[in-house]
Amino acid sequence: MRWTIKPKPDAAKIAELEKALQVDEVVANLLLQRGISTFEEAKKFFRPELSHLHNPFLMKDMDVAVYRIEQAIANEENIMVFGDYDVDGTTSVALVSSYIQSYYSNVTTYIPDRYKEGYGVSYAGIDYAEDNGITLIIALDCGVKALDKVAYAKEKGIDFIICDHHRPGSTLPDAVAILDPKRNDCNYPYDELCGCGVGFKLIQALGSKKGETIEDLIPYLDLVATAIGADIVPITGENRVLAYFGLQVINTNPRIGFKAIINQIKKDVLTITDVVFIIAPRINAAGRIEHGLHAVNLLTETNLEQAEQFAATIEQYNSNRRELDQEITKEALIQITENKEEEKFTTVVYNENWHKGVIGIVASRLTETYYRPTLVFTKSGDKLAASARSVKGFDVYNALESCAEHMEQFGGHKYAAGLTLAEPQFSGFKTRFEKVVSETIDPNLLIPEISIDAQLSFNEISPKLMRIIKQMEPFGPGNMSPIFMADDLYDTGYAKGVGQEEAHLKLTAKQNGSKPIGAIGFNLGDKLQLVKNKKPFSAVFSLDENEWQGTVSLQLRLRDIR
Repeated sequence: MRWTIKPKPDAAKIAELEKALQVDEVVANLLLQRGISTFEEAKKFFRPELSHLHNPFLMKDMDVAVYRIEQAIANEENIMVFGDYDVDGTTSVALVSSYIQSYYSNVTTYIPDRYKEGYGVSYAGIDYAEDNGITLIIALDCGVKALDKVAYAKEKGIDFIICDHHRPGSTLPDAVAILDPKRNDCNYPYDELCGCGVGFKLIQALGSKKGETIEDLIPYLDLVATAIGADIVPITGENRVLAYFGLQVINTNPRIGFKAIINQIKKDVLTITDVVFIIAPRINAAGRIEHGLHAVNLLTETNLEQAEQFAATIEQYNSNRRELDQEITKEALIQITENKEEEKFTTVVYNENWHKGVIGIVASRLTETYYRPTLVFTKSGDKLAASARSVKGFDVYNALESCAEHMEQFGGHKYAAGLTLAEPQFSGFKTRFEKVVSETIDPNLLIPEISIDAQLSFNEISPKLMRIIKQMEPFGPGNMSPIFMADDLYDTGYAKGVGQEEAHLKLTAKQNGSKPIGAIGFNLGDKLQLVKNKKPFSAVFSLDENEWQGTVSLQLRLRDIR
């Protein structure tokens, strides 16, 4: 691991913020690193309010989109709400369809089949719309690059409204309206919304025309918070407000579908981390193993008994997904080991029998293991399909763009993307991708980095600091849980490996006569020798609370030791 300490903000600014907020240096430092430098900004950060959300009509084409939907309703047209099969897509479809259905019934939903249709807007979906007399498609979390498909729909007299958050290409589709804050000609104040976030702005705009306030839309925020967590968008600005209130809904008054999932996992209070690692994989499993519509059905169900049956089916999909993921990861690791001719800058593996629904997860696992921009390929019909994952600081989307002549289509983000190509293109693509990455990546990025907010002495650790850190939640990109480091530590003599095969490290640390603090380091069991016999060590950690027999105490969540 590379330990890098973030540059310390200017001392005068730290002093100024300490005084303005009546906080100590540690807290002022953490806030300045998050771009918070005034009392007003801190108030917005610690006390998010729904009034902080922007006017949806600031988004390019929003007025046109709202007018076209109102027109469709007035003319009793059939509307299709179309979205991708991942968490962002299925939550978006559940959100927009259930909102419009609350006052207009001619609405149907459509999620493409991952295996037959692939990612994004599909010809099959447009044909389905034509066969069912649908004249307006609202596409969510996809569509901004679907030039040919939108043109195909237009020939059939079907209009498109696109709600997307992916980077557009140089030409936009010929849709009635394209809501995408990443459009160059869109001046919306915040461009990091996820697809479901853009869908929420659309219902906010529709609601405002009907005299509704933002409070009327609070019940939809559980969907938005889930999509924000699952799609790994920055939890800053508007996303922070949406995630903050969405988590409150999940924990106090979730929709029936969420209630059914939560009843299975039996957890009292869910954090954004729980949403990402517990709820999102279950919603995702439907589209990975069977069909994304199962997730939409669960998320829009209003009968608890029925929802619990849906949730039980999805739980089974998730269990299957887990087994496949472990099996394929094992096979991919063997393939990498056997093919290790020379040191490469990329990891590219392929097996025509791998399950297309889990190659993204496998790509993430391989990236964690080998820490290289990674592609996992499988056969999809007569094509090869791949999921790409990247390392921190390297834009895999840009790298793929430089390989465009070897692909049929691709799309995605800086750190995660998907692509398809014809089998004869595979060899040329693989060579080109390695060349592009080797020529453009900083070699330092191939060593995992721990970014440290500040040096912290044990005397500065207190329940008050922990309370303030908890108020900084929800954590995520742009507002990660604070990471500290401390030197001159030693274990009080009881350090040991715990868990299966003693994979984890448990110890009690002291520093210069400070009070001892318990610590746990997951997957750090191999570092036990570094701390035995009171050897001095340095540690990187976050602060955590440990509850044992009703008593809550502070503990260190160790990230690395040296």
